[in-house]
Amino acid sequence: MKILFTASECVPFVKTGGLADVVGALAPVLAKQGHDVRVMIPLYAHIPQTYVARMEHVTDFEVQLGWRRQYCGIEKLEDSGVTWYFIDNKFYFGRSYIYGMGGDEYERFGFFCRGVLNALPLIGFQPDVIHAHDWQSGMVPALHKIQYAHLPFYMGIKDIFTIHNLQYQGIFGIKEVQDVLGLGDTLWTNDKLECFGCANFLKAALVYADLITTVSPSYAEEIQTAYYGERLDGLLRARRHQLYGVLNGLDVEDYNPATDPFIAADYTPENIAGKAECKRALQEELGLDVDPNIPIVGMVGRLSNQKGLDLVDYIIADLMAEKVQLVVLGMGESRYVNLFSWAEGEYRGRVAARFTMDSGLAHRIYAGCDMFLMPSQFEPCGLSQMIAMRYGTVPIVRETGGLRDTVLSYNEFTGEGNGFTFFNYNAHDMLHVIQRAMKYYHDEPEIWRTLQERGMNGDYTWDRSAAKYVELYRGMLGETALRDPSEPD
Repeated sequence: MKILFTASECVPFVKTGGLADVVGALAPVLAKQGHDVRVMIPLYAHIPQTYVARMEHVTDFEVQLGWRRQYCGIEKLEDSGVTWYFIDNKFYFGRSYIYGMGGDEYERFGFFCRGVLNALPLIGFQPDVIHAHDWQSGMVPALHKIQYAHLPFYMGIKDIFTIHNLQYQGIFGIKEVQDVLGLGDTLWTNDKLECFGCANFLKAALVYADLITTVSPSYAEEIQTAYYGERLDGLLRARRHQLYGVLNGLDVEDYNPATDPFIAADYTPENIAGKAECKRALQEELGLDVDPNIPIVGMVGRLSNQKGLDLVDYIIADLMAEKVQLVVLGMGESRYVNLFSWAEGEYRGRVAARFTMDSGLAHRIYAGCDMFLMPSQFEPCGLSQMIAMRYGTVPIVRETGGLRDTVLSYNEFTGEGNGFTFFNYNAHDMLHVIQRAMKYYHDEPEIWRTLQERGMNGDYTWDRSAAKYVELYRGMLGETALRDPSEPD
C-alpha cells in the first residue's frame, strides 16, 4: 500500500512529546513490511542542520489562505526505507518555538494541512491512505472531504486519524479559521465543524475521517465517557463503530539494556547483575546516598496535573517516612518544580530532581531505579511504563488508558502480574500500593526477580501494532472486512 503520514513532529528530526516517537517508529516498521510509506512534517528551524544538509528540494508552489498567497517548498530526505517530506515556509516554521506562542497557530497548521494536500499531485505521490496525527493535522481529512474529494486525483484516497491526547484539540475562533481555509458558513453547524461556538481542528478530523484510532484500547473506551471525553464524548460515541484503540510500541533498539550506551553496565533478563551497577552509578551521579538496599522510585515525564503529581504532593512526607529514595526528571508547571526542589533540600541524599530534557539521564533513571511511578489522571498510552519494564524496573501505575493495558498488578494467589496498580485517583491508595511493592522488594526477592524478568521479556515492538494498522488500512480500502471495535481481538 501507499501510505502518507502527516504530523507536526517526528523523531529523529523534531520532538516535544510521544507523538514524535510514534510517527518516527511506526513509519519505518511499515516500510520494512513492504509498504510505500511517506511522512510530511513542517520544516522547523529546530531541525538539526545535519538533516537539513541532506535534504533535496522537490518543488515549490503558493498556498492560498484567504487573501494571502504563501510560499510552500517541499524538501525531501530518504532514510530508514521511508521518504520524509518537509513543508517549508520560514514565516510559519522558521520561528524559535515549535508550538503555542504566536497566537496564529490556526494559520500555521491550516497552512500545513492545505500544503500537504496541494503537494501530493506535484510530488507525484497518490496515497491509498492518509494517516493524520493529532489536531495539528486535523484539517487534512476535513479539507480533503470538503474541498478535494471531487477531484479525480483525490477520489480514492481514504483518511484515518489518530488521537494521541484528546486534551489538546486546536480550538480557535470560527471567523479566523474561515478566513484562512475558505470554509463556508454552511459548514459551521454542530454536526460538522462548529464546536461550542468555536472552530476545533480535532473535531473536524473526528467528523470527516473514515476511521479514528487512538493509542490504546482502554483510552478508546474512556474517551467515550464524559469524564475523559473533553466535551467530545458524544461525537466519539456516535462514531464508536469507527473508533479503534491500537496500543503503541517502543523502539526496542533504542531502549535495550543489553546494548544501551547511556547506562553504566549492560544487562539482560538472564543476567541482571549489571542493574546493581546502574543503580550505584545513578545514586552517585545524582548525589543520593549510595546504598544498594534502599529502593529507588523513579519518575520521568512532564510535570503536570495530568501525570498525577498532585497525589505525590499530598503524600510526599508519608512516602519519605519510608526507607526509599525518589528521582524525578522532567519539565513543566512551577508548582511541581517548587515541590521537588523543596523535597530535594528537605530530604538530602534521598530525593533528586532534575528539571530538564536529558535523554541520556532518562535512560540511566530507567536502568538504575527499582520502581517506576506513574499515577496519571489519564494516560492515552504511556511509553515510560513500557521502557521501565524493558529495563527491569517494576512499574507502579494507576489503572487508566494504556497503563491499564500494559501493567497487570501482581496477584499473590495466582502468581500473575508484571507490576503494581491502583484504581481510584486517591493519594493514599497510591501510597498503599507503593508500600506493597516495597514489601515484595525487601521480603520476597524471588517474586521481585520474577516481576523484573516478566517486564524485560514483554513484547514492546511495533510489529503487532503495525499489523493492526495495516488491517485497518485494508479494511478502509475494502480489501478485508473490518472487525467491530466493540468486539475483543
